[in-house]
Amino acid sequence: MTPAARVQAAIDLLDRIIDAARNQGAAADTLIARWFVERRYAGSKDRRAVRELVYDAIRLCGERPESGRAAMLALVAARPELEAAFDGSSYGPAVIVPGEPVAASGFLPAWLAEAMAASGLGEEEQAALLERAPLDLRVNRLKADVATVAKSMPEAVSLAHLPDGLRLPGDTPVERMPAFEDGQFEVQDAGSQLVTLAAGAAPGMHVIDLCAGGGGKTLALATAMADRGSILACDIDRPRLSRLMPRAARAGVTIAETRLLDPRREVEILADQVGLADLVLIDAPCSGTGTWRRNPEARWRLTPDRLAKLVATQAMLLDLAATLVKPGGSLAYIVCSLLDAEGAEQAQRFLDTHPDWKAVAPDLHAGTPRGPGLRLTPFRDSTDGFFVAKMTRP
Repeated sequence: MTPAARVQAAIDLLDRIIDAARNQGAAADTLIARWFVERRYAGSKDRRAVRELVYDAIRLCGERPESGRAAMLALVAARPELEAAFDGSSYGPAVIVPGEPVAASGFLPAWLAEAMAASGLGEEEQAALLERAPLDLRVNRLKADVATVAKSMPEAVSLAHLPDGLRLPGDTPVERMPAFEDGQFEVQDAGSQLVTLAAGAAPGMHVIDLCAGGGGKTLALATAMADRGSILACDIDRPRLSRLMPRAARAGVTIAETRLLDPRREVEILADQVGLADLVLIDAPCSGTGTWRRNPEARWRLTPDRLAKLVATQAMLLDLAATLVKPGGSLAYIVCSLLDAEGAEQAQRFLDTHPDWKAVAPDLHAGTPRGPGLRLTPFRDSTDGFFVAKMTRP
């Protein structure tokens, strides 16, 4: 592909991504992968160049652009050398016309910037949300140790405060490595590892992972428990939950089982678990503001109405989880969000409505106290953004 063709390809992809963000369609990564499957003539260098152009434009535009061309013209303003690609050639974009629409640059949509500021996050914190993320691994102690896995990865560095954590450059193809196929490690952000540690799972416990998804935190819990005890992994998403048990088998985890939940029937389906759990972990559905380093277009999808619905779901899950915890047990509430509405305020609401419960400060040697819990941010902690609070029942 010529430089002009690469820029036009990026514009076409941006149009699809903008439309998907407007209509809650597929994620950018999915759309990019589909696009290249349809265009097998594009080589690896072409794919990398187009992908970089797309994500550079996405990160540059705080508000959702009107079009892919407007987004790319914003990138041209920041990188004037790209203007030469607008040459009007057969496979390239049309020549730039003075006065045509150019997307505004910025970190976030205006309403989200205000919400972030109200949550104590200034411009430096907001800018860090859009930096490129590294690749973090959690070594699976059921099958290996950090030293053994690190030997096969010369570029790996240990992660502070994480005995099983390693960090690699973001484009490392770890899933092709024999150690991955053997279950010796999982891809898991350092922040996700830290907040799972904050839950305090231990061997012999009965743990309920209430929003398990594909099982990343379930596997980390099982490792912390030395594969002794029991974990009930629940979710309403059948396709995601179906991936958990094959991952558990690869990791050598034997104590996990899954249970599919039906929205609005969670209480009925979990009736046999009331008052039995030593620990309930809620990795709640949230805005994902803490994961924008990996999904920067997600900030174009979020709306105040969508946020309000997520906050209501989180409150419901907290109230449900409280019924599952046995006397003396604990509840760990986690969101990959930096907004107080989903984090500190949500945990405080739970404590206010359950006055016999007490907050326990997680001892992570990382994060910043925020309300009844801790907040991790890309700027301060070099992790994805998370809020975690641990509450105990008398």
